[in-house]
Amino acid sequence: MNLILLDEGDLAPDGTARLGGRRAGHVREVLRARPGDRLAVGRLGGDLGEGEVIACGPGEVLLQVRLGTPPPPPSPVELLLALPRPKILRRVLQSAAAMGVKRILLVGSYRVEKSYFASPLLAPAALEAQLRLGLEQGRDTRLPDVRVRRLFKPFVEDELDGLFPGPRRLLADPVAPAPLEALPREGASRALVAVGPEGGWTRHEADQLRARGFAPFTLGPRPLRVDAAVPYAVGQVELWLRAGR
Repeated sequence: MNLILLDEGDLAPDGTARLGGRRAGHVREVLRARPGDRLAVGRLGGDLGEGEVIACGPGEVLLQVRLGTPPPPPSPVELLLALPRPKILRRVLQSAAAMGVKRILLVGSYRVEKSYFASPLLAPAALEAQLRLGLEQGRDTRLPDVRVRRLFKPFVEDELDGLFPGPRRLLADPVAPAPLEALPREGASRALVAVGPEGGWTRHEADQLRARGFAPFTLGPRPLRVDAAVPYAVGQVELWLRAGR
């Protein structure tokens, strides 16, 4: 935990914050903080700052909080992901949030098990819990917007253009003929990257994405699991976008 993430209700009018549960345990047992120590803190959806430890008891930690530093800028990369299995999804959400990705669309695919959509992990509170872990890692305070669409075809045909009208569209495809650096940037400052399930998009799905402007690129000759492919792709695309400025 590189950041103590505070909710609005944690902050008292006098600028103090009382922590319990997981956060207090981390401060005591991992950070081994003592009164007078200063910790990185941030208000969910707001500024970053520091919290001075005033008291550190067995069940509660009291901080004097001072905020005023804006969170880091968001990543210029947005994600369109075939819904991975729950164990992998946890890692993907945490990694994406830590890297500053602010929009994630999870969609069904022919190779996505239908049972994944019944996972408790897709409940709003469960999604937020994983995203908060990513924010704590990346020292950020702004939660990503995560949406779930079960059916691939209706989403692509009816919603894709409305939800993602502006960014350059890229398709991570293991059989693409060219790497990312071979693609023209066309003055893009943002990108929407489509990453398929393990096993990849079907040819029909890939064709549908290409027909809607997704330019295919390869991440290299090695097959990657989704939890490795997503941060790898996000990092590559961010560098690609910066090189075109």
